[in-house]
Amino acid sequence: MTGPPDFRLEHSELRGDDEFTEFSNADLPYYSDWHGSFEKLAWALDEETLRALAPDVAIVGAPFDEGTSSRPGARFGPRAIRMAPTAWGNVDAWSIQLDVEPYSVLKVVDAGDAPIVPTRFERALRVIHEKVFRVASAGPIPIVLGGDHSITYPSAAAVARHVWPRKVGVVHFDAHADTGADQWGNLHAHGQPMRRLIEEGWVAGRNFIQIGLRGYWPDRETFAWMREQGMRWHTMVEIEERGAEAVIADAIAEALDGPEVVYLSVDIDVVDPGCAPGTGTPEPGGILPREMLRAVRQIVRAVELVGMDVVEVSPPYDQSETTAMLAHRIVMEAISALAAKRVGS
Repeated sequence: MTGPPDFRLEHSELRGDDEFTEFSNADLPYYSDWHGSFEKLAWALDEETLRALAPDVAIVGAPFDEGTSSRPGARFGPRAIRMAPTAWGNVDAWSIQLDVEPYSVLKVVDAGDAPIVPTRFERALRVIHEKVFRVASAGPIPIVLGGDHSITYPSAAAVARHVWPRKVGVVHFDAHADTGADQWGNLHAHGQPMRRLIEEGWVAGRNFIQIGLRGYWPDRETFAWMREQGMRWHTMVEIEERGAEAVIADAIAEALDGPEVVYLSVDIDVVDPGCAPGTGTPEPGGILPREMLRAVRQIVRAVELVGMDVVEVSPPYDQSETTAMLAHRIVMEAISALAAKRVGS
């Protein structure tokens, strides 16, 4: 292959000349990003502003949940994560875990949401891809707030397209493998993104590392397909038996077995629903929040991170903003780990 794959989706919807600028901000849904930025950070909503500010990290929203198979609501996730309670203003943030003031070391901005509108499934995936690609091309590491897990397909593909010909490894935290062939005939729902990324050539199967799998889906045949692709995974049983620290260390080594850079995808349902109830597909028996936060620090400090997403936060099922706060802290741990890595602490 001489270049990255084309990001194409078959469609039957009406399209304008420029889907990305098809709607003004006033036309976008009420749950879009115009209520407040992540951590009160400066907005950088277009490429010109991003290039002028030259940030190290940019937050991107992907308010989309039409790929869900059970309980919708993840379209409200980006706003909930942005608005999650914190005990500091962003200028004063200090990571006790890493002994670093992330915003003193890194410049972080909020690049706003991809211009998604309801009912237009395929257009949503295309504009997510375009938004993330434009952000990454302007320089910063995109951290994408989902949205259901179908958004990882356009987002990780955009990052892989940006870093081409460098190879991307994916570390994927999830209760579910998300490698189904289809979902009631839909090839791009939230149970299929990892299969599409592999089949289309964005990421090699052997470079896809999954952590936290448990429960009763997908089926045996899907796991057979995963083995054929060379995928590697670590179940909750393995974490229980060996400990999260050892499993994460192995996952890092596997993710870097060939690739130079890593994309990190965190489905909040990897965490036990007793600690993170606000998700559409809860699966009992997951990891603890402290294990999740430690894993993010461990991974981001060990690899060259080129992109990340946190998905499947569904505020209608949340309790006291518990899940949104955890998702927020996952993002903060990644930013702090990037800062600590830069200063060598």
